[in-house]
Amino acid sequence: MKTLIKNATIVNEGKIFLGNVLIENSIISIISENEIDVKVDKVVDASGNYLFPGCIDDQVHFREPGLTHKGELYTEAKAAVAGGVTSYMEMPNTVPNVFTQELLEEKFKRASEVSLSNYSFFMGASNDNLEEVLKTNPKDVCGVKVFMGSSTGNMLVDKRETLEGLFSKCKMLIATHCEDEQIIRHNMQLYREKYGEDVPVECHPLIRSEEACYKSSALAVELAKKYNTRLHILHISTAKELELFDNKTPLKEKRITAEACIHHLWFSDADYKTKGNFIKWNPAVKKASDRDAILKGVLENKIDVVATDHAPHTIEEKSHTYFKAPSGGPLVQHSLVAMLELHHQGKISLEKIAEKMAHAVADCFQIEKRGYIREGYYADLVIVDLNSSWTVEKSNILYKCGWSPFEGFLFHSKVKQTFVNGNLIYDNGSFHESKKGARLTFVR
Repeated sequence: MKTLIKNATIVNEGKIFLGNVLIENSIISIISENEIDVKVDKVVDASGNYLFPGCIDDQVHFREPGLTHKGELYTEAKAAVAGGVTSYMEMPNTVPNVFTQELLEEKFKRASEVSLSNYSFFMGASNDNLEEVLKTNPKDVCGVKVFMGSSTGNMLVDKRETLEGLFSKCKMLIATHCEDEQIIRHNMQLYREKYGEDVPVECHPLIRSEEACYKSSALAVELAKKYNTRLHILHISTAKELELFDNKTPLKEKRITAEACIHHLWFSDADYKTKGNFIKWNPAVKKASDRDAILKGVLENKIDVVATDHAPHTIEEKSHTYFKAPSGGPLVQHSLVAMLELHHQGKISLEKIAEKMAHAVADCFQIEKRGYIREGYYADLVIVDLNSSWTVEKSNILYKCGWSPFEGFLFHSKVKQTFVNGNLIYDNGSFHESKKGARLTFVR
């Protein structure tokens, strides 16, 4: 199967140029600024549109197994592809928690049957499964996930001794959720004493405070430096945490990296008044000054990648009172257009968006032949119309939970077509579902 994408404005590796791309089966075979004169099976004319490398989201919660009333691998991966996300890495806090190699492989098997996007899954670390964690194959698993806060039961790993064991013995990438649980519990008690069970959601960033985030992130960095661990800290939410990260070392040489999420780049504590629990995430959306500092950190390479922490809950669940409403929200369908909206606002370049949502993720995780528009690489590609306005509404939301924190917002860019491994999976609102995504592999 040969597909020619012609007349595209290509955004790749710090450059924007008019060009043509030939795809042979799953691989990009030719990239040229000149006409590609070969016989092909399909021609896609991208005139007036931009061609990006497919986005790679390094943090999603697709809820399968065990929580499929909120989302499934099929539904959420479909929403991802419609949003230009061609690969994702999914988290282990499903039911059951992914604490064994057998449970991990069951998720990979399920994804191979239903996921339209490429995929990998994190191995979960608990308080007592270090031996199982160390069996993880770094060549076909993205990493190990450690919840140093914001979890319950055996998924909460905040004992110093357990963390020392993980950081000293695990040779592959460790991704951490960093919030200090003791500080949070103390703050919860203070606000319960003040408000009872009716704590206003505006107090969320005060309960899950800057202090809680910084203390936990600083501990993770301390341990990583002590043991030379490959550490990746997820969803940075405060300006203060930026001092923990380095922007002098080239990304491929960094041992400690960081991620920013769409909601921390977009919302601030002023939005709780209108959005309420629908922007309740852990770590919390904090001050506008934090939001602006995080974007600055992205632009200055203190923060290495941009992702979503896509974590759907039902509208009914989100409608509970503060303590009962779960944290998290669906974002993967709208992540690229949200970043493009920041571009329209003059806050970030197209080249930097491609870097932080594709190139840098591939480099950070050492993903094999993805994340770039390069000859010999897999054809994971997204065609975007930068000047096609549309409003997010229930009728065009693909998440199984049926809502979005962006509902009612007018975006000025639209994802037109998404290729996964050379297959045109999403085409102007229609899906071609005969081909499924592939398991990511890693050069480690």
